[in-house]
Amino acid sequence: MRFKRLVLFAVAVLFFAPLAVSMAMHPPAEVPWYAASRAPTGLAPDPALVREPVVQVYAARAFGWRGGFAVHTWIIVKRGGADAFARYDVVGWSGPPYVHVNYAAPDAEWYSSRPELLAERRGEGVEALIDQIEAAVGTYPFADAYRTWPGPNSNTFVAHIGRSVPALGLDLPASAIGKDYVPLSAAVGRAPSGTGIQVSLFGALGLIVAPEEGLEINVLGLSAGIDLARPALRLPGIGRVGIAEPPR
Repeated sequence: MRFKRLVLFAVAVLFFAPLAVSMAMHPPAEVPWYAASRAPTGLAPDPALVREPVVQVYAARAFGWRGGFAVHTWIIVKRGGADAFARYDVVGWSGPPYVHVNYAAPDAEWYSSRPELLAERRGEGVEALIDQIEAAVGTYPFADAYRTWPGPNSNTFVAHIGRSVPALGLDLPASAIGKDYVPLSAAVGRAPSGTGIQVSLFGALGLIVAPEEGLEINVLGLSAGIDLARPALRLPGIGRVGIAEPPR
């Protein structure tokens, strides 16, 4: 009985307490979803000025109450000399198919939520990365399926790209619910970063041990863990708490 109480206490501290804090700190939506902003933020470089190839990955809080515990992620690419970015998202209310190209401006607010830059690659070798990313977009296995929890959703899509392109070095936050969703046939495989190993039961229960993510446990789609290489806690809802990590 003592052991069970300790387990329940640990689950409460690691998973539900951070989630409750995140929900309490997340303000309610000020306008209906159709009136929320999708304006550009200036985070993406101007293609007219930056002629080298660029890849960026973004995360922004989901709209409304969902933003208290989850983010939406997407990826943008621009080849060398190109005059515009291509943006790739999975959007759940306008399909199937659910994979969209240029759903909004490359660095747009996600329904009034300002995005955070998770990863950026520029210059030499990036053209080859873009080839791999676009190939991964084409092989996404859930283009005709969408489920908010535990997936497949927008974060499942970006995690698929991360697994397919390890050189991207993508570290999705703990709040990217759906990143751990994989079919049963891939229950043991690469972590979303494409490094290390992940064991996952449909994204609802699992474990990650990887250089990028560190050690992360998934319970009911909520992830908690610790990053040892760049010391920080990875907490449900809140995301990363510790040494600030610049986009990689």
